[in-house]
Amino acid sequence: MIKFLLKGLLRDRSRSFFPVLTVTFGVFLIVFLQAFFNGALANMYNTTAHHQTGHVKIMTQAYAAEAEQSPNELALLDLADWLAVLRAEYPGIIWTPRINFGGLIDIPDLNGDTRTQGPAVGSAVDLSADSPELDFLNLKKSLVRGRLPEKSGEILLAADFAQRLKVSPGDTVTLIGSTMHGSMAVNNFKLAGTARFGVAAMDRGAIIADLRDIQNALDMRDAAGALLGFFADNAYNDQKAKILQANFNAQYQDAAAEFSPVMRTLIEDSGMASYFAMADAVMFIIAIIFVAVMTLVLWNAGLIGGLRRYGELGVRLAIGESKSHIYCSMLGEAALIGIGGSISGTFFGILLSYWLQYHGLDYGAVFNNSTMMVENIMRARVTPECYIIGFLPGVLATFIGSALAGLGIFKRQTAQLFKELET
Repeated sequence: MIKFLLKGLLRDRSRSFFPVLTVTFGVFLIVFLQAFFNGALANMYNTTAHHQTGHVKIMTQAYAAEAEQSPNELALLDLADWLAVLRAEYPGIIWTPRINFGGLIDIPDLNGDTRTQGPAVGSAVDLSADSPELDFLNLKKSLVRGRLPEKSGEILLAADFAQRLKVSPGDTVTLIGSTMHGSMAVNNFKLAGTARFGVAAMDRGAIIADLRDIQNALDMRDAAGALLGFFADNAYNDQKAKILQANFNAQYQDAAAEFSPVMRTLIEDSGMASYFAMADAVMFIIAIIFVAVMTLVLWNAGLIGGLRRYGELGVRLAIGESKSHIYCSMLGEAALIGIGGSISGTFFGILLSYWLQYHGLDYGAVFNNSTMMVENIMRARVTPECYIIGFLPGVLATFIGSALAGLGIFKRQTAQLFKELET
């Protein structure tokens, strides 16, 4: 039966070409949008994890309550001991300390007087040669001028920020901030190089310095604002993160002690849970809209095709074929059209998605004034669900459209067939 229906569709292209084209286009859009949203979410996950939160983040309860202000006076103490404990108990996690700080960058002239100033937000990370931070922050590829800090007292500035301050690698810059204990901190550094991070929020005014230099500058010896943990495969897994969080908090958190440690997951600490929930809702709504639109289009196509095949259906009824059998054969044709259109739509959607995954799309201008930690290069991400997500709406819309259009078969009166056949 399937072979018979398939031959009929191939021999009469007017019955299959337009419906297949419609399904192909709809499925293509659904598959591509799914891959695009996957890439956008992965972009947000990776950028936020690498620059802000890690996959999990440990800090004091007091620090967590005011984390947006980077209150280093509430930092986690006994850093070396905590690192030893965590690396022993959770060997599958990469642990790295961070200090987030703010301050004023002062550029002196030849006489030591202020030539220009600018506010900056900084991150103190481990910049040793074997540190995973070099990969997390993509520092080697981000360099524009100069080199990475190699000696004590050297820092990186965002390239756009350095250009505004009219400072070059090798120049002296002064960081004016406050220590962990609230007193003023004034420290001179040498600019080792400039970098463009590809994140608009950082390119406007970021400093990257070695952890030990900032610990000394801000009087935070053996302390850090937070300890960031990354899964070994560098991919965020919310279920694994929540299990790790529950185990750690059950063992170490003391709700009554404000300086006891607490662990948060990426989604909790970044405040992006609503973004991810909204993305899932948007994909569901898009799929429903496409099913509805394709159903209407294919219903209309089915009605037109039914009028064109009026004589054929009349002959089939006249020779004794039952109405239910004709109706089922039309549904079989619809299923074949839906499957064929879904396969071709998925193919073209995956093809474009792979191109965008490897080449990317630069839309940094959209985030010039944004504080969101999102990379300027958007890439799609093809996942296993992209290969199957188009089949349900593709087949369902075709099936519903044909089912509605084919109901007219049961309204045909056999007594009218001979008059129709005479014409």
